Amino acid sequence: MKELIETAIRALADHPDRVRVVEMEGEKTLLFEVRCHPDDLGKIIGKGGRTIGALRTLATAIAHRTGRRALVEVVQ
Repeated sequence: MKELIETAIRALADHPDRVRVVEMEGEKTLLFEVRCHPDDLGKIIGKGGRTIGALRTLATAIAHRTGRRALVEVVQ
């Protein structure tokens, strides 16, 4: 799932080489920390948070199939 999130975000970014996704795994939770170039934050978050919201929905749906919870956070 990390690769899916990373690929989607790299496709949106002007600086795809600066995109980093770190996966932290808990007992029932997967946390994905997304780091990118400051100029790309607006594109990744999207208007009204729609783009990151869609990625969060996708990650949640995939994780739910295995009985887990997924969180996607954009950090600077």
